[in-house]
Amino acid sequence: MIRSLAYIGFTSPRAQEWTAFGPDILGLELAAEGADGAVRLRNDDAAWRIAIHPAERDDLAYLGWEVDGPQALAAATATLQAGGIDVHPGDEALAADRAVDAVAWFVDPFGLRHELTHGRGAGAQPFTPGRPGVSFVTGAGGLGHAVLFVPDREAASRFFVDVLGFEVSDDVEMGVSIRFLHCNPRHHTLAFTEVPDMVGVHHLMLEVADPDDVGRAYDLVRAQDLPVAMSLGRHVNDDMFSFYVRSPSGFEIEYGAGGRLIDTTEPWTAGHYDAGSHWGHTPPGKRLRPGILHPVSAG
Repeated sequence: MIRSLAYIGFTSPRAQEWTAFGPDILGLELAAEGADGAVRLRNDDAAWRIAIHPAERDDLAYLGWEVDGPQALAAATATLQAGGIDVHPGDEALAADRAVDAVAWFVDPFGLRHELTHGRGAGAQPFTPGRPGVSFVTGAGGLGHAVLFVPDREAASRFFVDVLGFEVSDDVEMGVSIRFLHCNPRHHTLAFTEVPDMVGVHHLMLEVADPDDVGRAYDLVRAQDLPVAMSLGRHVNDDMFSFYVRSPSGFEIEYGAGGRLIDTTEPWTAGHYDAGSHWGHTPPGKRLRPGILHPVSAG
């Protein structure tokens, strides 16, 4: 049903800080701002991929999921409605704001807003990285991946797998239980872990083509004394060489290279791991508390 993560939106009182953090640290390109003053960022030729909307609270505003076209959008809507989810057709203004041909939206059982879209075209200009030479891995894999906090792991599995059609990539048990899901060759586009009675987002992953760009970004983060949530390391399940930096809006950015791909033409056997990383990914002396995590009733 879902083809990729097309875009993602957040709210934040520090939205303007992304005008430097996005290009200077991450190598993203500033796009035209939204009508509400949202800072928008590109990591490929799409009009924009990440939006930070000015607001009083750091939060996840929406996840934009790409489907194959009008028929796929209609089928996804019908499937969600059959599962008891109210789906709202977006108007032309919303579609224009998201730079897509059509959009529909719904709220999941945990209070998170999702948008189904198709027809996401290229921007007016080719992508120009904020730092020279940086190239991001997108294409069929979409923007990257997002990792969520949900109040009920099994309920999340039923919704994202049974209703939205994601497939389980693997599970990692390392004191906390994390389930990883895929919908395209990227090892995972979505993952989640349970925090009872809470909902939120842990991180957004951006993948670059050159591992040296990961090292260069890490040097910049350290030189500017930005909060590092996890040091350089390599994950066990998706082989990603990466580090995690706290964004101005409270959630982490995983910045990595070399992620594992899944052959979606062949049957996939979900893996089970008891560690998150082969090496590295060491948290700081004082572990950072999740920046976007709030009670479900406050969502």
